[in-house]
Amino acid sequence: MPKKSKLKFMALGGLDEIGKNMYVYEYENDILVVDSGLAFPDDEMPGIDLVIPDISYLVKNKERVLGILITHGHEDHIGALPYVLKELNVPVYGTNLTIGLIECKLREHGILKQCKLNKIKAGSKLKLGSFLVEVIHSNHSIADSVMFAIHTPEGIVIHTGDFKIDCTPIDGSMIDLAKLGELGRRGVLALVSDSTNAERPGYTMSERSVGAKFDEIFMSAVNQRIIVATFASNIHRVQQVIDSAVKYGRKVAVSGRSMENILEVASELGYMKVPQGTVVKLDEVKKYPPNKVVICTTGSQGEPMAALSRMAMNDHKTIEITPNDLIIISASPIPGNEKMISKVIDELFKKGASVIYNSLDDVHVSGHGKSEELKIIIGLTKPKYFIPAHGEHRHLMMHKRLAELMGVKPSNIFILGLGNVLEMDKDSARISGNVPSGKVLIDGLGVGDVGNIVLRDRKHLAQDGLIVIIVTIDSASGEIISDPDIISRGFVYVRESEDLITQIKERSLKAIEDCLADGSRKDWGAMKVAIRSQLNAFLYQKTKRSPMLLPVIVEV
Repeated sequence: MPKKSKLKFMALGGLDEIGKNMYVYEYENDILVVDSGLAFPDDEMPGIDLVIPDISYLVKNKERVLGILITHGHEDHIGALPYVLKELNVPVYGTNLTIGLIECKLREHGILKQCKLNKIKAGSKLKLGSFLVEVIHSNHSIADSVMFAIHTPEGIVIHTGDFKIDCTPIDGSMIDLAKLGELGRRGVLALVSDSTNAERPGYTMSERSVGAKFDEIFMSAVNQRIIVATFASNIHRVQQVIDSAVKYGRKVAVSGRSMENILEVASELGYMKVPQGTVVKLDEVKKYPPNKVVICTTGSQGEPMAALSRMAMNDHKTIEITPNDLIIISASPIPGNEKMISKVIDELFKKGASVIYNSLDDVHVSGHGKSEELKIIIGLTKPKYFIPAHGEHRHLMMHKRLAELMGVKPSNIFILGLGNVLEMDKDSARISGNVPSGKVLIDGLGVGDVGNIVLRDRKHLAQDGLIVIIVTIDSASGEIISDPDIISRGFVYVRESEDLITQIKERSLKAIEDCLADGSRKDWGAMKVAIRSQLNAFLYQKTKRSPMLLPVIVEV
């Protein structure tokens, strides 16, 4: 009797982490990918620009990949596409704004013409091999966000993407709860759901509440220039800044390349309504009185190269912060960015500016549903199996508890790790193995050429510095021509540590002389090992530091 096929689900990113979302559905010879996002480096990744998922499993099976479905246009869901599509040139499906943002990104990377981008609408259906995909309207902090109901031979899987239940969204269209309820009545095999705010009780406030707060702030800041920092992709937030600016007779200027790009794309596609003459170029701001200007900028996460950080550090080519400025940071910190944001806020206060940020006022609401909203989605869909996704491990565990409260059997809830393969059908589900997964690091133009060993070396250099020991040896006689040259970088200042440098020279000489005496005249590898062995313990004893040692043997 032939073995019965099962639906396979795996995550290549987005579990036990914030960002890097990428999920894979597989049935027999068909593979469908949902999202292709990036993450930003943490403190343990010096010099790294971006982090993307390891797609080696997809590349190995590229003939079977039918396409990539995109839930919305945030970087943690589309940011890896320029790198993924170079290895895996498959069709990409997304809504109008999402595809517009992807086009902008692919154009920058010079690969737009060879990519296959397809626009889909909420309410439409898409047939891809064994899968019939139903597109469901959702609410998030960016317009045109959708969920997917993936109809498979084993049943329906609902993949929420990032969402919240907003009854008064800026675009006027509430999440399609009726469709989710209808699918729940038909029977849902599995629910893969956003866990980001699972540990927060209650409901997330409507995006419109921020607009009311902006109105209040703009009304009272009659003599101040206003600078608003938010995520570039949060076009609903930017729209509300523009609305308040128009209401109170202010011009709007935009700072930050990503903000400029998204404003242009969203306006062209009709997702933002900007009255003619409202937006002015940044270098024209000085033509207007400060209290008639609003500057919308990137840098809400304290990123060192973003516009707000450059303003705070007096490094912005156009904008100088003054005591007459009111700065609104309309975003919550992404985990790991708290220190950078605090530093920027401190610098702004030092310049005499007034700063309003999330812990002081309601100038930001999340784009992710809190616990009661997550419970509503579980209650509507009534899934047999539940898979928490989109979040760090604590978020997944808290979401698991919510599902148990909603009546999902604990044995039917799966807390997966990256690369785990979950096999499921109408009768059972189990973790059956693993596929390659992990982080691919982007450093400049290098993709994946920086690994754990290079990162370890970078951290080593950052913590303890480097000593280079250059020894010159006569190639004919094998004799040492002169004392070793010592170069110190990030370890000690040579001119103030002459005794230590002298001892390093003496010990290096002794190590080489011992090697020469043992007949290791041409074994430069043995000499380098001997120098390191001689110096490691000595330097730690003297300084309690372990610098990277780089012996160099020069033959003349």
